[in-house]
Amino acid sequence: MASHGVSRGTGEKPMTDQDWRKEQQRIKEYRTLIESTNAKIREHRYDLDTLELTSKLLRWNPEYYTMWNHRRRIMQYLFKQPPMDKDSKISAIRFVADDLTFLLPLLRKFPKCYWIWNYRLWLLEQTINLLPGKEARKFWEQELQLVSKMLSLDSRNFMGWGYRRTVVEALESEKLLPKDSSSTLTEEEFEYTTKMISTNLSNFSAWHRRSKLIPKLLGERHTDNEARRKFLDEELELIQRGLWTSTEDQSLWFYHQYLMCTFDPDFSAKSMAPQLTVNERSEYVSHEIDRVQEMIDGAEDCKWIYQSLVNLSLLYNRLTGEWPLQASLLQTWIDELFKLDALRVGKWHDLRSRIGGRCPGQD
Repeated sequence: MASHGVSRGTGEKPMTDQDWRKEQQRIKEYRTLIESTNAKIREHRYDLDTLELTSKLLRWNPEYYTMWNHRRRIMQYLFKQPPMDKDSKISAIRFVADDLTFLLPLLRKFPKCYWIWNYRLWLLEQTINLLPGKEARKFWEQELQLVSKMLSLDSRNFMGWGYRRTVVEALESEKLLPKDSSSTLTEEEFEYTTKMISTNLSNFSAWHRRSKLIPKLLGERHTDNEARRKFLDEELELIQRGLWTSTEDQSLWFYHQYLMCTFDPDFSAKSMAPQLTVNERSEYVSHEIDRVQEMIDGAEDCKWIYQSLVNLSLLYNRLTGEWPLQASLLQTWIDELFKLDALRVGKWHDLRSRIGGRCPGQD
């Protein structure tokens, strides 16, 4: 079985008697290790030996979140200890660096384990407390490179995307910036979403990240109305190319819906092109109906097309008080939704009753 194109391996093979005995021995060793670790924690023995016990357990089972909490407690204790001797290089920041290294093979093996990402973020936050901003920044910059490499292996790992946002926010924060300087990674992050989308169109996280970056990007560019409209046209062209390539891809339709909010009276004021007049918005919507309608040929069983056409027709009606010329097919589109999306038949009944006899094509 595969998730996001990443194989999870084959199913379990039948267990032989020898396999069963080995499994029982492993369970015994695992329980013994837990008991030994918990005993040391109860005795407040926050030393390197106890730290190593937690390492063994977490390599075995990184989902054991209590051990991550024990590990934090041990690390906090070690941070406060003086160097072992005058020549020793062991220091608080050395512990952090070594622990970050310890986590790398765990992340590669368990890239969607929340507790690993959470603990790693805690370690990075310690660099801010332990080091000057300039030195701490180096750790965070290395982390941004690491998460880029992780996402290149699994581009749709939503935990990796969320972690990346946190790292970028930290790099843009005052704590990690030199005095009297300002830095933003918005342009670089926007280009990164473009790169990831071009690699794999079906990437919810990349499209979502892009939608969150756009308002900030346009603000930092100090774009005028003409530049904003040009930017909108480019995004519309990008999503249209994507939809023609992969019409069934839900992530593309979600981003298309986000772009259509630019023309919605409830959202247009905070959109990427708030200066558009009602007439300009209605022209965009009408043009978009034509473009989406063209996709039906060869994709007659794609429910996203019909749903988009219905929503766009309703949006046009809200903008102008009239129905678009294409709305003569509105009832036909709703009929298709009844057939293609039977699980939401109640939704389509409600939609049809709300429209009532107001639109063309209604008997």
